[in-house]
Amino acid sequence: MEAFWENIIVITAARYSVVILCAIVFLAIFEVITSYSNWEEIKKGNFAVAMATGGKLLGIAIIFRYSIEHNDTIFQSIGWGLFGFVLLLIGYVIFEFLTPTIKVDDEIGKGNKAVGFISMVISVGLASVIGASIY
Repeated sequence: MEAFWENIIVITAARYSVVILCAIVFLAIFEVITSYSNWEEIKKGNFAVAMATGGKLLGIAIIFRYSIEHNDTIFQSIGWGLFGFVLLLIGYVIFEFLTPTIKVDDEIGKGNKAVGFISMVISVGLASVIGASIY
């Protein structure tokens, strides 16, 4: 049985499954903190929401990419992924705070593509920095 758990295909499938589950949970948390419904807005064709949500999803993937690369166990990867997600979430709140003349959430919800794009770039950029810091 030990050889089964050391098989690269099994390890890859396990890590893949864990990352998918974490991404679903993390996106559900983002859904709760935003003032709009991500999936309803995307369904309506709101490209700003699609960019912001895509940036968050890409950010989560980048964080887990580094977490998997630098950790031997799935549990370590989950721990660093969770920590990275919290930092990404804090970055989103800071973005909203640092733009007092713009209500980021409202603008994205209204379809402001410029704000959606900046949100996406911030998520990806922060995830790259967070990921580079993971050991």
